[in-house]
Amino acid sequence: MRLKYFCLVLLIVTFKSPATAQQLRVAVAANLQGVIKALQADFKQRTGISAEVVTGSSGTLVAQINNGAPYDVFLSADMQFADALFKNGMATAQPRVYASGSLIICSTLHQSLKNWQKLLLSSQTKNIAIANPATAPYGKAAEEALSKAGVLDKVKSKIVYGESISQVNTYINTGVADIAFTSQSFVKDVPASLKLYWQQVPKKAYAPIEQGMVLLKRAQGNEAAKKFYQYILSSGAKRIFKKYGYNV
Repeated sequence: MRLKYFCLVLLIVTFKSPATAQQLRVAVAANLQGVIKALQADFKQRTGISAEVVTGSSGTLVAQINNGAPYDVFLSADMQFADALFKNGMATAQPRVYASGSLIICSTLHQSLKNWQKLLLSSQTKNIAIANPATAPYGKAAEEALSKAGVLDKVKSKIVYGESISQVNTYINTGVADIAFTSQSFVKDVPASLKLYWQQVPKKAYAPIEQGMVLLKRAQGNEAAKKFYQYILSSGAKRIFKKYGYNV
């Protein structure tokens, strides 16, 4: 009888280790849609822990978290949204910068983007895709760049707003938009069958896109979440971010 009891306890310990018993849910800004897959795979290889990921615009994810969405870690596309969660008492500590992004202008049409300001005004350009600046930091950066170039008001009627950067990327992939402003990480996610023409928007044209991360209070006691948080700040994760065009 004692032997049976000992075997039962051993089975429970074996199959309810912290790495497998605790769920890990990560809310991720849409600009990370490609790189997060590489990060998930590397994290699992290192720790044996699987991360469940939900992507969306940073503003939308913050709204979900404030309404009780069961996320453990939040990777924002800027510091502002991550800081808002901390100030609202939703995070365990102030946000940490894990990467800085770059804004690009791109098109699948065979054309030079060197003088993109003039190109946007051209009658040949029918649609310009940017993310919603109210909820997506890369959309905000795009509007800043357009405003600084003195063309925002002139091209307003051509702008097609995506709910998030991932939707903007879909607009380019499917030909809905002639030109788009998106994150440089998109370059790594373009289908092999599609030729993308792109160039960086000068960094002086928009405020730095410092991306912040917070460990949410609901993750207190969740060792898997803490490990993922530390992993994103590690040298291994930084190498992956660099491959996708981020500065770390």
